[in-house]
Amino acid sequence: MNWTWLDWAAVALIGGVVGASELISRYKDDPAAAIRSWPAWFYVAINSTASLGALGLIRANGWFGPGRWTQILMAGVSAMAFFRTSLFVVRAGDRDVPVGPSGFLQIYLAAADRAVDRQRAAARSDAVASVMKGIDFDKASKALPPYCLALMQNVSPEDQQVLDRALDALDRQEAEPNVKALLLGIELLNVVGVDVLTTAVKSLGDQIRSVSGV
Repeated sequence: MNWTWLDWAAVALIGGVVGASELISRYKDDPAAAIRSWPAWFYVAINSTASLGALGLIRANGWFGPGRWTQILMAGVSAMAFFRTSLFVVRAGDRDVPVGPSGFLQIYLAAADRAVDRQRAAARSDAVASVMKGIDFDKASKALPPYCLALMQNVSPEDQQVLDRALDALDRQEAEPNVKALLLGIELLNVVGVDVLTTAVKSLGDQIRSVSGV
């Protein structure tokens, strides 16, 4: 079979898309911002590299028949599943340590994912502090969640149930009202994103603001 650089480029692209989709599924509040960070690019690069390695193995062993595009698709889509498997597990103290390709790969993937999470945490903190400034928790907890959900058209029932459980737990927490207002903003941010949350707070205005405005 005559392999060209286009085959390797295609499988690297597919692997990168798979890695990006994993990040998008985890950072729903602003997936575009998560993908733009350098740790996210590192995470995507690891996935692309794994796909290239998988294609090399497939090519060397003649797996999945002679079809070029079948091999490319299998390498691009299933590479991370293969490289995340363990040949066997060793018990070290109170932990199970996987031995195999997943052992070193998960270290880099987890480090990149945590770096993305830290960057998003800083941005989310600034956004919530700005949007929820001066918001009264008791007023907002009754009006803001249903209004945010009403603005959205495609929030799944599962996401709504998760939000309801989080808001119920928040309502029972013993914390300062201003802290609970921030936590309310974070829970809503996870579902609707910062733009919708900002719009909802502006629309409700004085109906959810504290008397002092701070």
